[in-house]
Amino acid sequence: MKLDRLVGERFKEKPTDCVIESHTLMMRGGYMKDVAKGLYSQYMPLKRICRKIEAIIREEMDAIDGQEVLFPVVLPATLWDESGRYESVGSELLRFSDRNNARMLLGMTHEEAAVQLVRDYAKSYNNYPFMIYQIQTKFRDEARPRAGLIRVREFTMKDAYSFHTSQEDLERYYQVCYDAYNRIFARAGIPEVVTVTSDSGMMGGSLSHEYMLLTPAGEDSIAICSECDYRANMEAAESIIENQKDDTDDALTKVHTPNIHTIEEICDFLKSPLEKSCKAVVYQRNSDDSFVVVFIRGDLDVNETKLTNYLGEAVHPAVITEDCGLNAGYIGPVNLSVNGKYTVIYDTSLQGTNNLSCGANEEEYHYTGLCMERDVPQAQYVDLAKIVEGGICPKCGKKTIAISRGIEVGNIFQLGTKYTKTMNMQYLDAEGNSHYPIMGCYGIGVGRLAASVCEAHHDEYGPIWPMSIAPWQVHLCCLRSDDAQAKSYADSLYEELQKQHIEVIYDDRKARPGVMFSDADLLGVPIRLIVSPRNMGESVVELVTRDKSVQEKVSLENVIPTVKELIEKLLSE
Repeated sequence: MKLDRLVGERFKEKPTDCVIESHTLMMRGGYMKDVAKGLYSQYMPLKRICRKIEAIIREEMDAIDGQEVLFPVVLPATLWDESGRYESVGSELLRFSDRNNARMLLGMTHEEAAVQLVRDYAKSYNNYPFMIYQIQTKFRDEARPRAGLIRVREFTMKDAYSFHTSQEDLERYYQVCYDAYNRIFARAGIPEVVTVTSDSGMMGGSLSHEYMLLTPAGEDSIAICSECDYRANMEAAESIIENQKDDTDDALTKVHTPNIHTIEEICDFLKSPLEKSCKAVVYQRNSDDSFVVVFIRGDLDVNETKLTNYLGEAVHPAVITEDCGLNAGYIGPVNLSVNGKYTVIYDTSLQGTNNLSCGANEEEYHYTGLCMERDVPQAQYVDLAKIVEGGICPKCGKKTIAISRGIEVGNIFQLGTKYTKTMNMQYLDAEGNSHYPIMGCYGIGVGRLAASVCEAHHDEYGPIWPMSIAPWQVHLCCLRSDDAQAKSYADSLYEELQKQHIEVIYDDRKARPGVMFSDADLLGVPIRLIVSPRNMGESVVELVTRDKSVQEKVSLENVIPTVKELIEKLLSE
């Protein structure tokens, strides 16, 4: 490929709407162009990168007996009616009607389609186990798409579905996929990816793991223990609290607190620390807008994923009106008039505590001296808090939790029988008894993985693509293409590289060296060959790797062998 024929522009200016480096560099480098919010078209360099990622994924999936299939992007709503997700999934699912008024949707995941494809085939235990996978376009109507390819609405994803006749067989294969994913990310250039336990969310199932690239640019928060191998997404991390109870219980005392509403204000007014307070966080169920009041220690935050899982349905922050019976800013657990109108939940951070401040359910009044055991004897406690920096590790019990940011580049789920039961997929065992197959699910976003590699491996000038997924293997620059000797040799080298099946992009434009090198940096090709009149005078070609780890002059007769050897070395790394 000649650079002057490459569609797309490269430019110096940083786009104003880019919030992370991978987004900035991929826009500046001519990898993609935005079409609408969360929608991008791909230019040739990005398409080549994604194609190589897909090839790695296919090789690893095929190696663990995966069978590639293809599901439709557009699905009938009736399939999702069977699983119950047509109504339970929120506005991220794009629903519409076709010209015949049939209810349709754009697939954001394909569990239902997978079950529909195989449920007639897999009616005997003899047909198990098996795994099917696809690499396909999906659409998720994200409310806030951002960060380029990290969070988009339309994306390409590899999703795989395995089917088993026992939990033991699922767990065996789950480990096989777990290891295959580690190989995929290592081959794609980010072996530093870590696995964390996660919340299964709308996917369902009993166990799930996310593969996280730890980076400050990540959108997810991960709890990591520095003393053991515990790692979990904040949404799934258990919050363990050491509740300290004072030796004596103070009397419950009502205190006048005019014009004070927030927990910080009341603690400042009473000159007491946040951890000696009880605050109320109020939500409403999405289904009927009924109120859910969560009482939690004042220095902690509610983990809304834990709350949703506990309730079995989604919630949103409450809008507290005058007639709802709740006194905003003064809600407390003592003498709260529930009368069946609210769901009241107590976080474990309050269990066994005393001498707390809290709202008195009366305008401009709070209580001090709250003792949970004495004053709220009916309380049942649930873990609803977010784990905190310096918190107690749920595995080793030490106060060694650190909170890091990360990008989710893949996930795997043990789905169990969630979909096979609701969609009535059954098989007969050797004795003729009917059973529901047990499923696993395994996903990788292709574009997100490309962007994550860029996020992990770049400098101020552009991406540093690993050889395994780079758009080309060699970037050939001919400086002073008006020099007959340099141009003639560069042309012949370009032809020989192609004959040797080496992927090469050739820049023979009449451009200044600074422009050439700037474009080469933005394209991030691992090996750069520089032909110039000065180098011709020395009978050498300058060879530089994009990461600057190799800089040498190679004799003309040794250029091809040296390049081949370096390609193999970089691939093996």
